[in-house]
Amino acid sequence: MYNMKIVVADKDSVGNDMDYNIYDDLGEVTYYDDKITEDNARERLAGAEVLMINKSAITDKILDDAPDLKLICEFATGFDNANIPACNRHGVKVANVVNYSTASVAQHTFALLFYLMENMRHYDEFVKDGSYANQSHFCCLDIPFHELDGMTYGIVGMGNIGRKVAQIATAFGAKVIFYSASGNSTCTDYERVEFDELLRRSDVISIHCPLSDRTRNLFSGDVFDKMKETAILINVARGAVVSEQDLAEALLNNKIKAAGLDVLNPEPMAKDSPLLQIQDSGKLIVTPHLAWASTEARRRCLEEVKKNVEAYMRGEIRNIVNP
Repeated sequence: MYNMKIVVADKDSVGNDMDYNIYDDLGEVTYYDDKITEDNARERLAGAEVLMINKSAITDKILDDAPDLKLICEFATGFDNANIPACNRHGVKVANVVNYSTASVAQHTFALLFYLMENMRHYDEFVKDGSYANQSHFCCLDIPFHELDGMTYGIVGMGNIGRKVAQIATAFGAKVIFYSASGNSTCTDYERVEFDELLRRSDVISIHCPLSDRTRNLFSGDVFDKMKETAILINVARGAVVSEQDLAEALLNNKIKAAGLDVLNPEPMAKDSPLLQIQDSGKLIVTPHLAWASTEARRRCLEEVKKNVEAYMRGEIRNIVNP
């Protein structure tokens, strides 16, 4: 057991069904279900050298109140909440976790897609409300659906998750094209196109890029006018990549067929979100930011965070985003 004080916060956002005891052999560990804030940081982080978080927003004041802090470990790949400039000013390193949720997010991408493509809610309700039992015909085909086989599948962001999605889409027989959201992709396995071409050609578009100045509100304004009216949009990246107001208008005006969202801006969903105008689940399905969160993915996340701390204790750099 190491002689180090560690604070684990945000447990409620990772899940209390996980085994956090894996950290107990790292030192003196204190656990909190909720976030570290400016109001509680001085008390909770007194003497702490390592802080593990998911959604806690780190500020200069929090860092001022935690002078012994040396390492922040994210229970996530994204680290925008860690406030890297502030951490740099205070000499605090930030470590993230990569590639732990790839399988989970890719799986959820297609769960959203096929729910929309095959109008699953409609047909499930048709059976459960008694309509199927009360008809003489053996099936119901009142809303036709199509095969992914032969469609063009557009991907925004060809990182680990984008590549996994591309592999799955290809296995279903789709033609994959992609737009490099960073402009720096080295992927040659699939056809790379410019953004407008992706919009014009794609039957399905799924978003897997980080949020940056380049991608914020990427899907807004006249973008939906450039897409096929039969297109389906899936966003499992970050909510701010898509303008909710413009997407709602596009769906209400049938500029695109449907959308599946696992991420929103803000989160939790705004009570007056324009998306709430759309109650038709064949047109819009929204899940509460859970694509990353399979049991296996969350377990991998916790284990990778432990490895990050162990590396730090050995004086090694592992997944440090601000070396």
